Amino acid sequence: MNRRRLIAAVSILALSLVSANTAHALIVFDPSNYAQNVLTAARELQQINNQITSLQNQTQMLINQAKNLASLPYSALQQLQSSIQRTQQLLSQAQRVAYDVQQIDRAFATSYAPMTGGQSNAALIIGAQTRWQNSLAALQDALRVQAGVVGNLDIHRTQSTALVTSSQSASGALQATQAGNQILALQAQQLADLTATVAAQSRAQALESAQRAAAQDQGREQLRRFLAPGQGYQSSSVRMFH
Repeated sequence: MNRRRLIAAVSILALSLVSANTAHALIVFDPSNYAQNVLTAARELQQINNQITSLQNQTQMLINQAKNLASLPYSALQQLQSSIQRTQQLLSQAQRVAYDVQQIDRAFATSYAPMTGGQSNAALIIGAQTRWQNSLAALQDALRVQAGVVGNLDIHRTQSTALVTSSQSASGALQATQAGNQILALQAQQLADLTATVAAQSRAQALESAQRAAAQDQGREQLRRFLAPGQGYQSSSVRMFH
């Protein structure tokens, strides 16, 4: 009897353990909870993707700003300054009546002044030679300035080509602006050369015109002296065919 009871108790205990293990190992699937978890994960992944895109846009913006702030690697300033200095040097080497207001006033008060009866014939001749020398020197100066300007043309062509190439390949706004400013500086230098050429040529023409005006005045004075009444013609002996 006791043996039967022991067997029955052991059987009940075994069934209890099996039932407990089976209930503990059972997994219950909830579709609604699973869908909610998937949606939450998708939203988090989308937020991460948006953050990555935002960081990429900020990085690209910083790169573009760096390009816009980058300086132009090419500069024509030194060559342009050298061209201007050469032209200025040629103008400063003007001979005799140069580009100076006081010097011009002195010249027109002396060499180009109206002729007077008190001047000797020798003084008239010296004045005419001085004016001729002034005109000749001005013409030489004009030709030298023109030669210097023509010499700058090849430099201008090289710089213009380099600046246009730099402008077309500019990586940012600052480089394009700097290239444009240097092109404007090149044009200004070309205008300065043109101004120097016109000034030198006009100076030569003005001195030539002043020489002709003074020559006409001197001619009138010499004609007046020739026609002025005075001692008549006195004959003299002349030996010919020695």
